[in-house]
Amino acid sequence: MGFAKYQEDNYSRYHGTSIVRRNEHDRFAPASDTNKSTNQGTQKKMNTSKLKDFTVAEARPLPVIVLADASGSMSVDGKIEALNQALKEMIAGFASESRTRAEVQVGLITFGGEHAKVHLPLAPAHQISEVTPLRANGRTPMGAAFAEARALIEDKERIPSRAYRPVLVLVSDGHPTDSWEQAFDALCGSERAQKATRFAMAIGADADLDMLGRFANDKESPVFKAHEARDIHRFFHAVTMSVTARSRSATPNSAAPLILAAIPDDDDLDLDF
Repeated sequence: MGFAKYQEDNYSRYHGTSIVRRNEHDRFAPASDTNKSTNQGTQKKMNTSKLKDFTVAEARPLPVIVLADASGSMSVDGKIEALNQALKEMIAGFASESRTRAEVQVGLITFGGEHAKVHLPLAPAHQISEVTPLRANGRTPMGAAFAEARALIEDKERIPSRAYRPVLVLVSDGHPTDSWEQAFDALCGSERAQKATRFAMAIGADADLDMLGRFANDKESPVFKAHEARDIHRFFHAVTMSVTARSRSATPNSAAPLILAAIPDDDDLDLDF
């Protein structure tokens, strides 16, 4: 009997155990495949848990719907040109905002001629590359615009239930030329539209201030009166600031009033209405 075997037998006899020989590779191998599988499963669960901790919530839509007068009277004194430029600047302002909590979306409904139409379907501002300029002509079918706005707000595919309260912006330089009262009441009585913040701007002295006053529902932001082209820019700049303030807020459903900033005197937007 060799000495090594003798030593092993003595150790086994003395301690009452069996000796299991393992080579150098086995000494460092896992005890069992079952333990290995269990450890891998535990590690996977830990990694998944960590990923969940860092998941960023998807931004909720904050719709802004503009109802723009494109009737023939808007073609004079640079009104429609000023409105086109102001809309372009507003969308660019929304597009530059971060979308951590709210994603500002913009839709444009125009009313001119014999009907109203969706000029720009509701879409995230940062995805809007350009807007076809408005052309002014015809009558002022404002009631048809109210019906279009109501249909859009009540469409839960285009404005899901998770969206923040929408903003409606009405711009006009005249009086409705269609039967607008029923459509207006239906819009204001709509369950979803009732929650919207509504702003209004009257361009020039001929605008229907009574009707526009009924449309605007923010006590801190009554009907804004535009007397010159620069006022259109001031109004839309104020709308931009109001909406972006909401998008940055911890409570985006809370309304933010319009704050009208001054435009430098050397600005070339000085056409009187």
